Amino acid sequence: MTDAPIFYKLLKTAQRRVERWVEAEAGKRDGLSAAQGGLALYLGRCDGAAIGDAAEALDVAPSAMTGLVDRMTRAGLVERRPDPKDGRGQRLHLTDRGWAVRNDAVEQLDHLNDRMGEDLSAEDARVVARWLDSIADKFSREDQT
Repeated sequence: MTDAPIFYKLLKTAQRRVERWVEAEAGKRDGLSAAQGGLALYLGRCDGAAIGDAAEALDVAPSAMTGLVDRMTRAGLVERRPDPKDGRGQRLHLTDRGWAVRNDAVEQLDHLNDRMGEDLSAEDARVVARWLDSIADKFSREDQT
């Protein structure tokens, strides 16, 4: 174990600062929140996803996802369509404006990844990615027990 307080000092501080940077950059461009950008990116890969699947993929509570989808629907970024296999279910689809915002978010994410990795060698970046994946897997498994 290292002497550095990994969670509160390093990981949490880094997360908050990156999120503030993302929010500030989004405000300069399209006003999209980090959560809205995350949903737009997810739907760019899984257009027509169920709300529950999107919530699970983004690790958000279903009630929070409903509010997020409501805001994005009002903004003209997402539309709900009936699920053809489940009369009670709905599927989420990006609108044309949603696709444009999603494409802009991809550019922003590329810039963010470049900026975050500019002081890392390729090997160090792989180690950090592997470590973060292992933490996510470890705590995901522990949540299920």
